[in-house]
Amino acid sequence: MNKYIYIFSSLTLFFLGSCGSQEAAEYEELANKVIINQPIRDAHSYSNLDEIQTKHIHLDLEVDFDNKSIYGIARHEMINRGTDTAIFDIKGLEIQRVTLGEVGKEENTGYVIGIEDVILGAPLSVEIDSSTTFINIYYKTTTSSGALDWLDPKLTAGKKHPYLYTQGQAILTRTWIPTQDSPSNRITYSADVKVPKDLMALMSATNPTEKSETGEYHFEMKQAIPVYLIALTVGDLAYKKLGKNCGVYTEPSMLKDVSWEFADLRKMIAAAEKLYGKYQWEQYDVIVLPYSFPFGGMENPRLTFANPTLITGDRSLISVIAHELAHSWSGNLVTNATWDDFWLNEGFTVYFENRIMESIYGKEVADILALIEFQELENEIIEISGGDHPEDTYLKLALNGRDPDDGMTSIAYVKGAFFLKTLEEKVGREKFDVFIKKYFDTYKFKTITTDVFEKYLAQNLLNPNDIEFNTKEWLYEKGIPKNCVKIVSPRFEKVEVLANEFSNGKNIFKKKKKKDLITREKFITQEWLAFIRKLPRNIDVKQLAILDEKLNFKNSGNAEIMTEWFVLAIETGYLDVRPEMEKFLMKIGRRKFILPIYKTLAKKKENLAFAKEIYKKARPYYHSVSQKTMDELLKVN
Repeated sequence: MNKYIYIFSSLTLFFLGSCGSQEAAEYEELANKVIINQPIRDAHSYSNLDEIQTKHIHLDLEVDFDNKSIYGIARHEMINRGTDTAIFDIKGLEIQRVTLGEVGKEENTGYVIGIEDVILGAPLSVEIDSSTTFINIYYKTTTSSGALDWLDPKLTAGKKHPYLYTQGQAILTRTWIPTQDSPSNRITYSADVKVPKDLMALMSATNPTEKSETGEYHFEMKQAIPVYLIALTVGDLAYKKLGKNCGVYTEPSMLKDVSWEFADLRKMIAAAEKLYGKYQWEQYDVIVLPYSFPFGGMENPRLTFANPTLITGDRSLISVIAHELAHSWSGNLVTNATWDDFWLNEGFTVYFENRIMESIYGKEVADILALIEFQELENEIIEISGGDHPEDTYLKLALNGRDPDDGMTSIAYVKGAFFLKTLEEKVGREKFDVFIKKYFDTYKFKTITTDVFEKYLAQNLLNPNDIEFNTKEWLYEKGIPKNCVKIVSPRFEKVEVLANEFSNGKNIFKKKKKKDLITREKFITQEWLAFIRKLPRNIDVKQLAILDEKLNFKNSGNAEIMTEWFVLAIETGYLDVRPEMEKFLMKIGRRKFILPIYKTLAKKKENLAFAKEIYKKARPYYHSVSQKTMDELLKVN
């Protein structure tokens, strides 16, 4: 795709007007030089990576909670192939000046900022010469820096200190760091960060385990990573070691519960390494963030970000951590080259996650997890197929002109995983594991496209074993191919039968032997999800009230179950749960949970008004990722 880069913004024009005539003439010359038809190889980045690219970035950052801003210098060490212009991605940043040269030898240079696109932000074009290798960008973040979530103390567990975290995926790193924001650009980075003395700073890099007395921290990430994985969090934090190379961070009041919930972390690392080779990132820690975090987890290397909804007291949602750990191979080690190839990150990760869970908790549990996800895939395919972009059910996407967040659906995650599961069934697990391990080793610390993977698959698995497989149908056609592997789970079927019996009037709570009593503890989370989903949408609300009386779904504290229950309640008109639903939506910011509830409410006019009323109050407590999705859904702002 070609994009014309229009370089004059109102800010740039103002700056030019304040310059002397010679300086203004130099800027005008630069402006004329960079108004070009710039080919964008990555549809979601302005960067001219084929001409110049960052190989290392050093960040000097000062975190100002009073003004909710980060003051920064991004010092780019570049590989220059002879160009006289370096183009970076920015969005919501105030650029103060740009210099060339190493620290102590810096000289000011000209730069221009293009017109801001609502999705991509703007190109920052910097005047250099063909030998320039050091570019320093002085900047500050603004209220439009969408990666940053600044939390007042009342939104934290401890209620005493403010909190900050970043979320860079997919293209939000450019909102807090001026960078070449394409996943195809792998870089190393270091940082010096200044924060208030009573807080701890952590990054997706080497990390402290205790607070610094000065509030100053230094970080190093020596392995090359895509820039969306640069991450920062600042808060009142404590650490507990769980194994020789793993542990957990969270607020002090949560540390005991978090360390218990993730006690199997070391087992997971061992299981993953046994499957697909040595963990390449030295340390694996998890930080549990506040409830506004928009995802279940984010695979920032060395420091997985996790949502507190995972802390259920029964370890039933530990698969999310298995998923983020698996990303240490698929996504972090081998990365999708563009967001059109997102399935290469997530499909492999869901497949790998399921193998880790099978290794530790058994095939029965792994199959239940896979079946629940497959149900969600089938429902999402129906929804996408009836929408504006039915082609979004392909694994290989075409997201030009769209937000790459649009591709973050069950297609990439679950269809991708079942593509791999189907391949495994076809060739046999032993051969498939050899293939996957070789794939990770071949492309480690590199990026890859779907086209390259398709060829690699044929050359290294299908052709050597004389196997015919409908690869193109899986990658480039809609829906789920007919040869998709089928998973059968007796436990899954048992709870669906139980749901049918209850909806047909049977008293499933009738006094039985103790081992046969139906209590919430009798089944794992995914079994209860299957039970709730099987209940008919015309069920009498009196029956739902009985379930709440016996099992207390509406107050269970398990966000997976509560979300499923609230959706059913909306669809059946079970209004008794509205106070609990509102409380839930005011607390939880994880998009996976709040989106189905708001989406179901939005289907009926009388419920839509209720949804907008809650959202107006809850919106300030959500990260910008969740805000954007709900704003579009509810047509607000």
